[in-house]
Amino acid sequence: MLERSIDILGDLVGFPTISSDSNMDAIGYMAEILRAAGARVEILRDASGQKANLWATIGPEADGGLVLSGHSDVVPVAGQPWSRDPFAMVRQDGRLYGRGTCDMKGFIAACLALAPQMAAAVGDRPFHFAFTHDEEVGCLGGRALAEELSRREVRPAMALIGEPTSMQLVEGHKGCCEYTVRFTGTGGHGSSPELGVNAVEYATRYITRLLELRAELKARAPEGSPFEPPHTTINIGALHGGTIHNVIPAEAQLDWEMRPVNMADQDFVKETIARFVAQDLVPEMQARAEGTGISTEVMGEVCGLLPMPENQVRDMIRGLTGANGVNCVPFNTEAGLFQQIGMDAVICGPGSIAQAHQPDEYLEVDQLAKCLELLDGLIAAHGR
Repeated sequence: MLERSIDILGDLVGFPTISSDSNMDAIGYMAEILRAAGARVEILRDASGQKANLWATIGPEADGGLVLSGHSDVVPVAGQPWSRDPFAMVRQDGRLYGRGTCDMKGFIAACLALAPQMAAAVGDRPFHFAFTHDEEVGCLGGRALAEELSRREVRPAMALIGEPTSMQLVEGHKGCCEYTVRFTGTGGHGSSPELGVNAVEYATRYITRLLELRAELKARAPEGSPFEPPHTTINIGALHGGTIHNVIPAEAQLDWEMRPVNMADQDFVKETIARFVAQDLVPEMQARAEGTGISTEVMGEVCGLLPMPENQVRDMIRGLTGANGVNCVPFNTEAGLFQQIGMDAVICGPGSIAQAHQPDEYLEVDQLAKCLELLDGLIAAHGR
C-alpha cells in the first residue's frame, strides 16, 4: 500500500487547496476513491458552495465507529522561497516534497489507500472518514461538521486526527481563539490631539489591558497542567492604524489570540475585556464624539483537547505501538471538536510539525510507511 499511498498523495498535492480557494476538486477526487471502495459518501457544502466537508462511512449505520480525520486545505505559498513547484510532488532522497505532504495530505492519502482493506475487514462497528475545509483559518469546516454530527442519532466512539506528530501519540492541546478588534475614532490635526478621538491610543489601552490579563493568567495555571507553558496565553499579533506623524488616526485594527487551557480561562478573559470596553473605553470615546466605538470579530474559537483518564483510541494505539508515553502539544487541531461531541480523540500522524507551513515542505517516506502500519493495526483491531 505504500506506493499506492504515494500515488494518491501526488494527486492530492496537485490540487492547490489553499484556504482562500475552493477545495471542491480535491473533495470530488477523495469521494471517487471512497465510493469505489464501497463507502457511503456525503459532500457537505458550505454556504458559498465553493467549499465542502466530506463525510463517508464504510460499514453499518451503527454506534461505536472510528473516525479518521484530516483537513483538505493548505496554507499559502506566496512569498516563500520554494526551490520547486509546490503543487507538483517530487520524490527525492526518501522524501516527498510538496505543499501539504506533511500537513496533512499524507495522512489522508494513507486512509484513502486503505479504504478497500477497511471494507473487507469491517464488522459491527463502522469506519468513518472526515475530511474538512478551512482548518487553517479557524477550523471552519470542522466546526460545521461537529455541529452536523451532533444532530445525528448515530454516535461514533473514537476519532484519530492525523496531524503531523512524527507518529507520536498526542492526547492534549490548548484551545485557540482569534479576534480582530476595530476601533473607530475621529481624525484631526496632530497639533490639537484633544479635538479628535485617537483610535490608535484606544487600541493601545486595550492592548495594555490584555497584557495585564496575560500576567494574571499565569497565576491561574491549573495544578498539574500538562501544557507548556502551563497557563493560558495571550499574544498580540498585529496593530494597524494611522498614516503619518501629525494626523490623529481615526481608525485602528488589532489582531490578537488566546490559547486557553480550559473554558474557565477563556470566559474570564472574554468577560473581563468586554466589561473594560463597555464600561471604560466606549463611553469615554462616545462622550467625545458620536459615531465612535469598538467592534470585535471572532475569527475562530476552537476548543482544546483535554487529556482524559479513559480514552479508548489512545489505549488502542498504545497497545498497537507499544508507546510508553503520551504527549501534549502547543498547536491546535480539530481533535477537541470531536471530543466536545462525545468521542474519545487523539492525534497521531506522519511528518514533523517543524515542516508544516514551510517552503519545500516534505514528508519522509518512512513516516508514511509507519502511518500505514498503524492504520493496518487499527483496521484489524476495530474491524473485529
